[in-house]
Amino acid sequence: MSILIDKSTRLIVQGITGRDGLFHAKKMKEYGTNVVGGTSPGKGGTDVDGIPVFNTMYDAVEQTKANTSIIFVPARFAADAIMEAADAGIRIIVCIAEGIPTLDVIKAHRFAEQKGAMLIGPNCPGLISPEKSMVGILPGQVFLEGNVGVISRSGTLTYEIVYHLTANGMGQSTAIGIGGDPVVGLHFRQLLEMFQNDPETEAIVLIGEIGGNAEEQAAEYIRNNVTKPVVAFIAGQSAPPGKQMGHAGAIIHGSSGTAESKINALTDAGVSVAKMPSEIVDLVRKSI
Repeated sequence: MSILIDKSTRLIVQGITGRDGLFHAKKMKEYGTNVVGGTSPGKGGTDVDGIPVFNTMYDAVEQTKANTSIIFVPARFAADAIMEAADAGIRIIVCIAEGIPTLDVIKAHRFAEQKGAMLIGPNCPGLISPEKSMVGILPGQVFLEGNVGVISRSGTLTYEIVYHLTANGMGQSTAIGIGGDPVVGLHFRQLLEMFQNDPETEAIVLIGEIGGNAEEQAAEYIRNNVTKPVVAFIAGQSAPPGKQMGHAGAIIHGSSGTAESKINALTDAGVSVAKMPSEIVDLVRKSI
C-alpha cells in the first residue's frame, strides 16, 4: 500500500499554463499520475498537452471529480490558491511555491484544516507513491516501489537517500517532502501515524534538519506510538549557531534546534540515527 496518493488520485494542476506548471504537469502525466485537469483564470475551455483547463477550482472539481491538487502559482497568489482548492472540496493540497509570507501560510493552513483538507508544503518537492502516482517535482526514476516510508524536510537529501535505498533493492511505499519553511502543513507526527497504520510499510526513514523542534516532537511521538523501526538523518550537523542554512526554518536559536538536541531526542526514542546519508541503507537493513 501507500499513504495519501495512489492509483485513485485524480489531480488538478493549479497554474498549469505557466512554465513550471506545464513542465511538471507533463512529467507527472508521463509518470502515470492521473492528471485530470488544470486551472488558469481566463483560459478555461482550452487544453494543454491533452489536459483540460478550467477557470476555477470549483469548475475543475465539479467536472473532473478531482481529489488532489498541486500549486504552481506565484507566492503572492499561493495562499488564495490553497484556500480555493480546499473550499472546492480538494482533500490533498500540495504547494510547491516558496517565499509565501508566514502569516499567509498560517491563514491558509487553518482554512484548509477547517475544510477537512490536508496541506503538504509550502516550499516542498511534493510526494510519490512509486509505480502508482507522483504529485510533485521529484525525479521519478530514482524511486522504486517497496516497503520503506520516507518523510523529509529536505528535497535533495530525499533524492540522495532514496537513490541509495533503490540501488540496494529497498523500495519505498511513499516518499514525502514536507518542506523547510517555519510553518508547513502535514508534519512528521501526522505522517508517522499514517505510516504506522499502513500495513505494507515495514520501516520509516525520517530526514530532518537543524532549526525548530519538529524532530524532537517526532521523537516523543515515536517513543509512545510507533512500533515499526525508524531510521533518521539530521542535516546541518556542522552549521554554526544563529546562521540560517538553506531553508527558512533551518536556523538555530540558543540550544534550541541544534543537530545535537535532535539526535539525542531521536536516539533516546530508540531511533537509529545515521552520521552520513549513505549509512541509512545499512541501518534500515539491520532494523527490518
